[in-house]
Amino acid sequence: MKNKLKVERAVKNITQARLAEMVQVSRQTINAIELGKYNPSTALALKIAFVFEKNVDEIFLLEEGDWER
Repeated sequence: MKNKLKVERAVKNITQARLAEMVQVSRQTINAIELGKYNPSTALALKIAFVFEKNVDEIFLLEEGDWER
């Protein structure tokens, strides 16, 4: 799953650590999401989208083959 999390953070000038605090996960989790090593749960994706005032699909992009993982 691709995501625009790093871009959205830059636009709002939010660090990984601050975003992690806001959505109650570790900074390492945010880093792993940005690197595509971890796909967030639905609840976490919704929390992140809420922080950036976006719809989930504006930040997280499902690619062909993602549903096979």
